[in-house]
Amino acid sequence: EFIIASEIKAHPNALIDYEKLRSGKKTIHHHSSAEIKKIVRQIERLTQGYKDKKEYYVDKLAEGIAKIAATFWPKEIIIRFSDFKTNEYETLIGGSLYEPKEENPMLGWRGASRYYDKDFVEAFGLECRAIKKVRNEMGLANVAPMVPFCRTVEEAKQVLRAMSGYGLKRGEKSLKVYMMAEIPSNVILIDDFLKLFDGLSIGSNDLTQLTLGLDRDSGVISHIANENNQAVKELIKTIVQKCNQKKKYVGICGQAPSDYPEFAQFLRQIKIRAISLNPDSVIRTMAYFKEH
Repeated sequence: EFIIASEIKAHPNALIDYEKLRSGKKTIHHHSSAEIKKIVRQIERLTQGYKDKKEYYVDKLAEGIAKIAATFWPKEIIIRFSDFKTNEYETLIGGSLYEPKEENPMLGWRGASRYYDKDFVEAFGLECRAIKKVRNEMGLANVAPMVPFCRTVEEAKQVLRAMSGYGLKRGEKSLKVYMMAEIPSNVILIDDFLKLFDGLSIGSNDLTQLTLGLDRDSGVISHIANENNQAVKELIKTIVQKCNQKKKYVGICGQAPSDYPEFAQFLRQIKIRAISLNPDSVIRTMAYFKEH
């Protein structure tokens, strides 16, 4: 998402439909021709030198991913597919043309549910093409994609089929595919999910909100959202134990280890493979480990 928001800046569907928008062949309900022309001009300024605007998206995304992959070569890096919510996608250039209004975007059309949807599958294909370009053309085969917010096992299968259709097939050319574990269903049916993926990365932010039944974007009840809650820790413990039993990768990429050193220590004790930290909390957490 950081690469898309800071480098690409345009909604993928607006780039896919650029010619239709420019020629007036595509009209969008509730948007005037003047609004669409303004978006077309913004895209033209942004994508100078690109006749095919889709290639701009693929190239910019591949460049951003390659910078990360090259920095850590030859160590494997896991790149999560986009997980913008509808209100976040709407802020991109042309986003208002394509995004539905949702009462609670946090629990709406996000993550895996987009990738096989007829209204987004082509945009997802651009993400797949970018990863394929980084791996096959740039030679940075240490890149492994990760599927976020995958609600059901059937949904996971549909996403993997969509990926294969765009040239990213798990196991082919040593491609590993990971999944975020951030929904209680991911834990309840963990054996089924692990049959489809090479490992899991715990998204403790979303796992907390869905376990405790709250919206972490809501300031009114934000004080309840704490990953140190015992129910959340029990789910995380199950994920780590199952992955270790099956010799599959397991890590965490949520905020909790950075905010709570004792939570990072808990993860260490249950033998998680990897813990992500904010840069400003690395030394503090390492010092805590040494003292405890």
